[in-house]
Amino acid sequence: MIPANVIERLRCADHVVVLTGAGVSAESGVATFRDPDGLWAKFRPEELASMTGFLANPERVRDWYAHRLHVVDSVEPNAGHHALAALERLVPSFTLVTQNVDRLHQRAGSMNVLEVHGNLVENRCNDCGWIDDAHQAELQCKTCFGPMRPNVVWFGEDLPHDVWVQAEEATRRADVMFSIGTSAQVYPAAGLPYLAKDHGAFVIEVNPDSTELTPYAHAHLRGPSGVILPELISELTAA
Repeated sequence: MIPANVIERLRCADHVVVLTGAGVSAESGVATFRDPDGLWAKFRPEELASMTGFLANPERVRDWYAHRLHVVDSVEPNAGHHALAALERLVPSFTLVTQNVDRLHQRAGSMNVLEVHGNLVENRCNDCGWIDDAHQAELQCKTCFGPMRPNVVWFGEDLPHDVWVQAEEATRRADVMFSIGTSAQVYPAAGLPYLAKDHGAFVIEVNPDSTELTPYAHAHLRGPSGVILPELISELTAA
């Protein structure tokens, strides 16, 4: 049962903002970073997800991201993804800020999605920023012949400025802010629920476990998003 105050807040909300993390994708079978028992376990994250690692061994990094893209292509959005797409259709204004790079939210039907960590399905030129489909696996930019890299944020890199500005602006306007499936430890994205609360939003955490955010949230809905969110939509749409 979803607490009555959560449903009431949503019914009265003009703008809802949702922050999602790796736990949402994990429910579809996407590992949070890499399979600890698999081929890639012998490498440090910095070797696979940093400019230093890319420059040292671009073939290895490209193979790693090709593997991740194959994993993402082989899974489907789960009930939590579909419930968030449904929520977007039920409220006047909705922004989904995701740390996930798998585009499962868009595949489920979510429209207003801000990818603060980029995505796996695109590659971009490291020199001029030209974007291409990652499935094409181009090694050189068709525009300037610079090296193509995954369009994701690596260790030591800033978040995409325009996307982050939009995320902060949406958060400041939020009446209700969700934090779903995230450890609440990866900053700066983890700071958004606190920013929302400072600007008067009602903060709801959806997570099977407690996090650093839990004591500050107005409501903690304990459980996987694929269970909690469909229940929330059902109660929200009940007569």
